[in-house]
Amino acid sequence: MRDSRLADDLLPTAEPVQPEIEWMQRIKEGDMDAFRLLVEAHQARVIGTISKMLGSDTEAEDLAQQVFIRVWKSAQRYTPKAKFTTWLFRITRNLVFNEMRRRKHFAEPTDDLSEPAERTAHEPDQALLEEELQSAIQAAINQLPESQRMAIILRRYEEMPYEEIARVMRTTVPAVKSILFRARAELRERLAKYLE
Repeated sequence: MRDSRLADDLLPTAEPVQPEIEWMQRIKEGDMDAFRLLVEAHQARVIGTISKMLGSDTEAEDLAQQVFIRVWKSAQRYTPKAKFTTWLFRITRNLVFNEMRRRKHFAEPTDDLSEPAERTAHEPDQALLEEELQSAIQAAINQLPESQRMAIILRRYEEMPYEEIARVMRTTVPAVKSILFRARAELRERLAKYLE
């Protein structure tokens, strides 16, 4: 009995199976349950990424819905050449970039420069400083060029490896490292007063 357990331990382990591959196969056949499972598994990450890219939660859910509609419509063409999340975040990236370009084209006045709501005198200074820092970080990220913003968000918030970011952004690993280097330098400059 003990020997068989040792033998099992010595067998090579298989690559982890991506349930998304099976789900996508079922989605090709029109399986709504598989689509629901896929959406539930990835919806939070997609909404979070979109929210960070746009700097707002308000439209993130609507745009995430468009991402998953695109997944459904593209199911027939899907082939598992890379990780499913690479393909998913490439769709997300394309839709977010389109939305950002649309916004630039139809620039509408925003309330982003309005004064924050008055605070009570009882609120601790540390909480105010932390909130101010988080707002400053998000504002600095929002001012980055699209590719730098996407690379920073995928690396920092989604914790993607350089190789996967390169596949999402359709570029090379050295290019991703260069984009991230420039983005971090720009963020350091914009956030210098907080880093002192």
